[in-house]
This record gives sequence, structure tokens and C-alpha cells, in this order.
Amino acid sequence: MRFLTRSIIGLFLLAATLGLFAYAGATVFGAVQTRMAEEPDARPARERVFAANVVEIEPRTITPELETFGEVQSRRTLELRASASGSVIWLDERFESGGAVGEGDLLLRIDPRDAQSALDTAEADLSEAKADLAEAERAVVLARDELAAAEDQAALRERALARQRDLTDRGVGTEAAVETAELAASAARQAVLARRQAEATAKARVDQARTMLQRREIALAEAARRLADTELRAPFAGVLADVSLVPGRLVSERERLGDIIDPSALEVSFRVSTAQYARLISAAGELIGAPVTAIIDVGGVDLRASGRVSRESASVAEGQTGRLLFARLDAAPGFRPGDFVTVIVEEPPLERVARLPAAAVDSAGTVLMLGEEDRLEVAEVELLRRQGDDVLVRAPGLSGREVVASRTPLLGPGIRVRPTRPGAEEAPAPPEMVRLDPERRARLVAFVESNNRMPAEAKARVLTELEGDEVPADVVSRIEARMGS
Repeated sequence: MRFLTRSIIGLFLLAATLGLFAYAGATVFGAVQTRMAEEPDARPARERVFAANVVEIEPRTITPELETFGEVQSRRTLELRASASGSVIWLDERFESGGAVGEGDLLLRIDPRDAQSALDTAEADLSEAKADLAEAERAVVLARDELAAAEDQAALRERALARQRDLTDRGVGTEAAVETAELAASAARQAVLARRQAEATAKARVDQARTMLQRREIALAEAARRLADTELRAPFAGVLADVSLVPGRLVSERERLGDIIDPSALEVSFRVSTAQYARLISAAGELIGAPVTAIIDVGGVDLRASGRVSRESASVAEGQTGRLLFARLDAAPGFRPGDFVTVIVEEPPLERVARLPAAAVDSAGTVLMLGEEDRLEVAEVELLRRQGDDVLVRAPGLSGREVVASRTPLLGPGIRVRPTRPGAEEAPAPPEMVRLDPERRARLVAFVESNNRMPAEAKARVLTELEGDEVPADVVSRIEARMGS
């Protein structure tokens, strides 16, 4: 019986407990539903203000710069070739790749024995030709003297014939004497003709001797040139390259021995687009000779050389676009042919343009301009050039206005910003303040008062700050850090 009574009481208590749980759950559920049904307190919306860097539009005359890449070349490069064949018997110590030589310096000498022998033979032949010419000229003089003597004898024979004829006419002489005188006069005239023929022959021999002398002189000059060809001299001052030669080596005629490059006559070749090329020519289609600066980075130090655009390629190579231009460099110390350089070309100046950061202009050619109450407005500008991270724009009517230097998705028309101008120091942000409860304040004050190592002035200042309603957060954090230590 007692067991049954206890069981009934247990079931009753269990049912009562479950009922209380159900009532409590219903009460909580009803409260949640009521809370959710109530309208929340409407908080006033606060406008967000974004910080933005702004720059001023200042129209002025700017010279755009075109940047590209090019290769340094030499305008004076010559192959050194052997003018004679033979064995190299002497080499200058500078005759090696990278050796600097001056104009006219002797670089090497080829065995000259054969050439010297030919020169000596030519000199002997020339001496013989000169002797033959002198002998022929003396023969001409003798032939002239003999001709004069024959003419004198012929004149005497003519006078004797005239005298015999006069005697015959007077009846004193005979016909036989006249005939004898006529025969003598005819023989004298024949002798004159023979002497004239001898003189002509002597003169012809002189002409032949002179011709032979000219041939011997030509042969001598040829032999002297061949002897000179055994020596190789620098045609101009420069630096040697691609040299591979040692004394004793046999070289053949016209064999390539190396190159000589003039380092003071350099130019740079670079390619530009057709649009860029159009800005470097005049109205007549000729290059304007734009100034050029070539830059090469050597060990972290920039080497610079200035020059001007001098010419352009005659045609466009297959598979290429744009134009290939050449700029002659004035002075380029440290530059060598084959260097890969950065080329900066100065274009004609642009008037009434402003330089802005490239991030200030969008793809539609608009900028965000600072308006009234520091709200942004949209304005259109004309994009003229891109200069690295900057752009050159023409903005009529916007002189002196300020635009956003870097656009972000958060900025747009009507947004209010806090402008930050270049060069202006930003005002320091106010320190973060915290509100302390009495217990926490009391602990901090007690720690400061018990700190004997803190100077009196510093302790008084900190206690004054702790007495306020709000205390700087950095002061609280420093004190609590020391308390923890």
C-alpha cells in the first residue's frame, strides 16, 4: 500500500514539473513574439564621410615624353682584312678584342721579303728605263746636228750648181760640169732626207723610252703598294673587336682579321608606333629632330646620353609595325654597341594642359571634382597623353579646381569627402577615450598613488586625467600593463 502511495505521489510531482516547464516555455515564447512584434526604436542615419586625396588642376605648357626601348649601334664599323698574304711576323700588343687604337697606328706586319724583292727589281728596271731614255734623247740631239750638217752641205751644192749654170750661160763652162754639179746637189738633198729620217727614228725611240719609263714607274708604285700592304694600320681611332690572331699565323689575302668600332660615333635605334611617329614629324612629313635621351642601368647607376632623331628606316620589315627610328648620340661615355637602353623622346610641347595621376581619370574620360560642401561632382576632361603613372589632360573651365587623385568604388557623385591635399599635414586624430566604472577607477588611482618611482609632476598629471568622466585609452592600457607586471 505504501509503495502504491509513493508511486502516485511521484507521478503527480512529475506531471506538475512537466506542466511548469510547459507554462514557462509558453511564457517565454509569448514574450519573444511580443518583442518581435514591437517596432524598434528608429535611429537617425548618419552620413559617412570618406577621406580622399585631391590635386589641383593647373594648366601650363608641358613637354610630353615618349618612352621606349632601343639598341645602341655604331655609325662607323669597319672590317679589318689582310691586304697581302703571308706569315704574321709582328703584332701590336693592343691588337686584341677591346684594345683601343689611334688613327694610323701600326697594328700588324706580314713577312715583307717577297714584296721587298719585287720593289728592288722594280727600282732596277726603273733605273734601266731612265738610262734608255737619256740615251734616246742624246741620239735625237746627234740626229739634229747631222741633219743641220747635211742641210748646210746641200746648200753648198745648190750654190755650186747655180755657179756652173751661170758659167755655162756666159760660155765659159761646159755641160758636163753642170751635170756633175746637179748630181752632187741631188746627192746632198738625198742625204738631208736620210738625216731627217734618222731624226724621226731617234724621236720615236725617245717616245718609246718615255713610255717604258712610265710603265716602270707604275710597276715601282705597285711594288711599293704591295710592300705597304704588308702592314695593317688603323683607318681611324676606335676599339678592336672579334680579333683572333697570333704571331706566326699564315693569313691569306682579303682574310678578315677583326673589326674596328668608333665608340665616339654611336646611335640608338628604336621602334615607335605609327601614332607616336605621327607626332614626331612636321606638316611636310619630315622628322623634326626631336631631342632624345638614352639611359642604361649599370650597377645601379644610370648612364645617360643625349642626342637627336636623325633618320628613319626606308621600309617596314615583314611582320613589324610602326616605324624604326635612329637617333645620333652626341657624347655617350660608357655606352657600347649592342647595349639595350631606355629611350626617352621629347615630343612637341602641349599648351594649356594639366598633369594628373592616371588613377584620377576613368575609361570614360571623366574625373571626380570637389564641389560645394566637399561633395563630389563628375566633370569631363580630354585625355591627351599617358606619362607613366600620370596623364596629360586638357580641362577647359576647370582651372584651379580640385579632383580626386585616386578613384575607388566607394567614391561617386554626391559623396561627401574629407579632402587631403598634397603637402598639407593632416591634423592629429583625437585620442580614443574610455569611460571607467568606480571600482576600476579606484584601482588605477590607488596604483598611481602607491608608485613611488613616478615623478610628482607625472603622477599629478595622470591623476588629473583619471578624475575625468572619460580617460584616454592609452593611459589606461599603460597603467594596467604595469599593474599586471
